[in-house]
Amino acid sequence: MTAARPALAPYPYRVVERTDETSDTAEVVLEPVAQALPPFVPGQFAMVYAFGVGDIPLSLSGIDGTRLTHTVRAVGAVSGALHRLSPGETVGVRGPLGSGWDLPTAAGRDLVIVAGGLGLAPLRPLVVAALAQLQRYGRLNILIGARTPGDLVCARDIGSWRAAGARVQVTVDRPDDSWQGDVGVVTTLLDRAEFDVANAAAFLCGPEVMIRATARDLAHRGLPPDRIRISLERTMHCGTGHCGHCQLGPLLLLPRGPSAHRTAPNGPCPDPRPRGHSGGDRLVQGR
Repeated sequence: MTAARPALAPYPYRVVERTDETSDTAEVVLEPVAQALPPFVPGQFAMVYAFGVGDIPLSLSGIDGTRLTHTVRAVGAVSGALHRLSPGETVGVRGPLGSGWDLPTAAGRDLVIVAGGLGLAPLRPLVVAALAQLQRYGRLNILIGARTPGDLVCARDIGSWRAAGARVQVTVDRPDDSWQGDVGVVTTLLDRAEFDVANAAAFLCGPEVMIRATARDLAHRGLPPDRIRISLERTMHCGTGHCGHCQLGPLLLLPRGPSAHRTAPNGPCPDPRPRGHSGGDRLVQGR
């Protein structure tokens, strides 16, 4: 699916639901006050404005018609304001931004979805899309890592994903007394994942150290670099690639013209074939 052209001015959206995910993270569901933004695809993001405070880029953790779901962790002034929102309050939303995960190009392949920490939120729409058409793909592996059991986001979805046919594994770095699952970094789960390296595609999102380690592990197993798709995040202001804050070496992580899908990604993720780059920089595609 071709990504829609983003709206450059924010549209007013109203909070219709808010649910605490963890002690510092909430799921916020928005719907348009009047006109809706162009359709989003899995992996895209939006610039979300807390009026009187500022705006930040936020990934979509849910797409349901014109309703948009964001998983917000309170870190700074803007994210803190968005985290405290209550139903009925209004924010500004600009988008859709980013190129998306491009799941249809993985048709017929086993899927390996690896998430670290809050990185599961941007991957959630990808999982939902894959489960909705599971007959188009091979085996669906979802590998999740979190710092502690209490830091696990989207926890309520795991049971339904398993029931729908996904093989879900979860590990934590620091277990509590009630934890009965795996302990360790998320890459340790790859040994039990069920996929044919000759016919698989991987989607990674999380801390960069986790992305780097997982991408290298998959590459060492023989998964071609152009089938390892990752999501990179960089500080940005405009969300359209004009202010330069999203620069990564010679690349801008946001669109800058008709050839943006080849040379500068629809961000915040470089294209799998960036000009003048090789090695690890090729292991990228996505938001």
